[in-house]
Amino acid sequence: MPKIITVTFNPAIDKSTTVPVLMPEKKLRCGDPVFEPGGGGINVARAIKKLGGEATAFYLAGGYAGQAFVDLLKAEGVESVVTPIAGNTRENFIVLESASGQQYRFGMPGPEISETEWRDCLNGLELAKDADIIVVSGSLPKGVPDDVYLMIGAIAQRNKARLIIDTSGDALKKTVQAGVYLLKPNLGELASLVEKDDLDIELVDDAAREVIRSGHCEVMVVSMGAAGAMVVTKDIAEHIFPPAVKIKSTVGAGDSMVAGMVWSIAQNRSIQDAVRYGVACGTAATMNEGTALCRKKDADHLFTLMKSRNVL
Repeated sequence: MPKIITVTFNPAIDKSTTVPVLMPEKKLRCGDPVFEPGGGGINVARAIKKLGGEATAFYLAGGYAGQAFVDLLKAEGVESVVTPIAGNTRENFIVLESASGQQYRFGMPGPEISETEWRDCLNGLELAKDADIIVVSGSLPKGVPDDVYLMIGAIAQRNKARLIIDTSGDALKKTVQAGVYLLKPNLGELASLVEKDDLDIELVDDAAREVIRSGHCEVMVVSMGAAGAMVVTKDIAEHIFPPAVKIKSTVGAGDSMVAGMVWSIAQNRSIQDAVRYGVACGTAATMNEGTALCRKKDADHLFTLMKSRNVL
């Protein structure tokens, strides 16, 4: 089985709780808190584990929160390579208002990372010669340059690993120069890549192929929320529609989708089925409350349903 590595520069402890009603200037009685290790690549590794696979999580951690983070991830049985940092690992806060069913998400900034620290992480990645798939997902903290994905792209090429990237902003624009196997933008991010203000779903195929023809990636998977995803290569373009489910939370859906795709690619499924399983995993994550990721039972059921109905 191909070895999968995920890279997360800005991990976080996700703290979630519930309140009956969210009100200002009042002492609110919260439900029992839940603490989970989070961040793009971390969640991808955790979700792959839940799906029955294995992935090694490379990440930076420091301070009291960093130690708690390491312990939380270890408890889930996810193999890790940790780069110590001087700053404190960030902590996010998610509150579910029971009366309305509305979720409030408070994302904290990460610590400032020194050049020595982020380069130490890259050095560790360089030594992972047995990696077949490298997944980089999530935001960049202060101190980590936008072109770090170019450096990871060079490492992936030297180690003959396929690079999969899920990021946004300036980092995404520089990422397309890295020689990526698979890129997962949303509609707005794809529009920015082709220098447009916005993009209709009908134009996704052409826009994605414009990026692919430039030689910047082999596969483009454009996530479109409730509308599913479009998978585009130089030869195919398919719109994958998700099955209808009752949505409880969208936290972790994108990372679950990436995990499903990566795990499927590692099992040599076709790229269409890999994306279909990714959409099933992302949809499965929305069926859970709080910050929970997808469950294998739900993902497998939805994938079977999509295949049986020939949902394309």
